[in-house]
Amino acid sequence: MKKKSIKDAKTFDELLDIKYGSIGTTKRDTFEEKAQYFVISTMLKEARKEAHMTQDELAEKLGTKKSYISRLENGKCDIQISTLYRIFEFGLGRRINLLFG
Repeated sequence: MKKKSIKDAKTFDELLDIKYGSIGTTKRDTFEEKAQYFVISTMLKEARKEAHMTQDELAEKLGTKKSYISRLENGKCDIQISTLYRIFEFGLGRRINLLFG
């Protein structure tokens, strides 16, 4: 049986299976984790911009450094849930709800 190529994918899930393997494989889990970091970092950056704040201003309000905010927005470091809440709720005045599925 011929190995499927990306051109054979009919759905996004099939494309992910072909490119990264089935759910539960190391390669797919790594991809999913990076995708989640990307989503969180993008949401953080957009929320900061909607609040008309610079990275410097947000960092100052939170008592941290601009470089930390930059690394978060670029998905370059892990973030604890407590820190995520603090940034969105205290720093940006936004409510955050987590949904686990």
